[in-house]
Amino acid sequence: MTTPPKMRDLAQRLLDYEAFAGKTSEPAESATLRVYEKLRQELGEFAGVAGFQSLASRALALARAEAPSLSAARVAADGSLQGLGEFKHQFDIDKIRAGEFPAGEGGIILIARLLGLLHLLLGETLTLRLLRATWRGGPFNDRNFENGRKA
Repeated sequence: MTTPPKMRDLAQRLLDYEAFAGKTSEPAESATLRVYEKLRQELGEFAGVAGFQSLASRALALARAEAPSLSAARVAADGSLQGLGEFKHQFDIDKIRAGEFPAGEGGIILIARLLGLLHLLLGETLTLRLLRATWRGGPFNDRNFENGRKA
């Protein structure tokens, strides 16, 4: 089973947004980890640490089937993501802007799976509200999950 294209697209937009949000004068933290941590903070308040940990563990299990590079990753008891060596590298923001270093495939799949589970459990409206609260002015505020309509 592959990641649904609309979740993959949303994950890519969030990762791109986070990559561009970093300061060019400083090494940028992994966009994947920043997106994950923002989701962890927001969902931790909504569903609690155990709720988020459970959701993230399921997303990681689903993502591993598509991205073997995630085999060393694990979700800790506090919901943090550990063992993701591929996401811990530093990158040049100017090269990302030029499209030379897109987010790692495993990162896109992991975030897409997490968003897909949120969409499944909460529905479109609550998921979008959660994302809009987390990324004010973010890359999806003018789009509807399902068909690209204005929200």
